[in-house]
Amino acid sequence: MKNIFYQLKRYKCISPYLLQTNQPRQPQSAPIGIFDSGVGGIGVLKELYQQLPGETFVYFADTARLPYGTKSQAEIVQFVHQVLTWMEKQVVKMAIVACNTATAAMIDRVAFEYNFPIIGMIEPSANTVINGGSKRIGVIATLHTVNSNAYLNTIHKIDPSVLVFQLAAPALVPLIEYGNIDDIYTFEVVRQYLEPLIRQDIDTLILGCTHYPHLIHLFRKILGTSVQIVDPAIAVVSAAAQELQRLGRLSDRPARCTSFYVSRNPEEFAKRVRRFLGFTPIVQHFCLQEESITVHHESVA
Repeated sequence: MKNIFYQLKRYKCISPYLLQTNQPRQPQSAPIGIFDSGVGGIGVLKELYQQLPGETFVYFADTARLPYGTKSQAEIVQFVHQVLTWMEKQVVKMAIVACNTATAAMIDRVAFEYNFPIIGMIEPSANTVINGGSKRIGVIATLHTVNSNAYLNTIHKIDPSVLVFQLAAPALVPLIEYGNIDDIYTFEVVRQYLEPLIRQDIDTLILGCTHYPHLIHLFRKILGTSVQIVDPAIAVVSAAAQELQRLGRLSDRPARCTSFYVSRNPEEFAKRVRRFLGFTPIVQHFCLQEESITVHHESVA
């Protein structure tokens, strides 16, 4: 992965959390785009509701190509490029790539093509754990994120003395997507995944996939109170708020309802996110294609 700080310096960007171009800015009332492969980014959306209640949001879940963690680098870059191009057509004023896998794969590859700031998941959470004094950090993430060493490299750029132990947990995203959050089987899978990190005597665990905070009750039950569990969503949204403030793009109008879009099965997605949002959203179906976007007017009340 290329040195993100070199890229930022090269393109004269101020914030270490995002990449942006010098294209014309979007109006303050424009929405913020949030993108994930599935329900994982809903945790980021809920944190946005808390920290930025005056903003309007557009959420896109690429459910047709879930999960991203098992895809190749080239595939992920293509997928993210397609989604960001679609968001550009929605005239978003900022995009949050609420997917660690996508952040690790593309943040320094396609972001400069767009006329809005793009925030990824990794930089803000890395700064949070280092500023908190963590010295033995566990990272549980998808296979692609672990293989990219994105967290390891980012943390070591800040503090090379910190020990980082990475663990891939590919079985968790499918379990979460299908709602198996409180199953005994899921608890056992999480416990087995955490055993190597527990043996390393970690003091902090980064949930390096936006799906994983949906299982935070299991992580806490297994790890107890001696290990700090970091949900990157809090740091990412804080970084987004700071950047909007810096750019003078905080909304000056009342928030509108969040728009939800998926690339497959809007009805199923609406049912899955109800348990996280507390309501059943209207979900529209967009089929992302390489050269164009075909809209199918399907929705769920």
